[in-house]
Amino acid sequence: MTDLDHRYPGQETEPYGPPSGSLADLLERVLDKGIVIAGDIKIDLLDIELLTIRLRLFIASVDTAKKAGIDWWETDPALSSRAARDALAEENARLRERLDALEGAAGETTGAVR
Repeated sequence: MTDLDHRYPGQETEPYGPPSGSLADLLERVLDKGIVIAGDIKIDLLDIELLTIRLRLFIASVDTAKKAGIDWWETDPALSSRAARDALAEENARLRERLDALEGAAGETTGAVR
């Protein structure tokens, strides 16, 4: 009976070494899974807080971010034309309601004077 050799060509010296990967593979893995980097910087002088910087960084692909519930680029009017149109329509609706209320109040006032 013979033993089977399960090693791939080129792995004769280190059969169980770490898997090799290129930078593109690493980047794909990072974007697919996502990375969170968090940190706080606080500067105090004699127990007086001068500066606090809170840093939260999430690095991921768009699909991974959406799965995590992050989609601010779709709702920020500065970044999305659809969000800008929605914001404009909402502002127009609020202005129309306010104009109707003002016209109603003006009608009551002029009606009371007559």
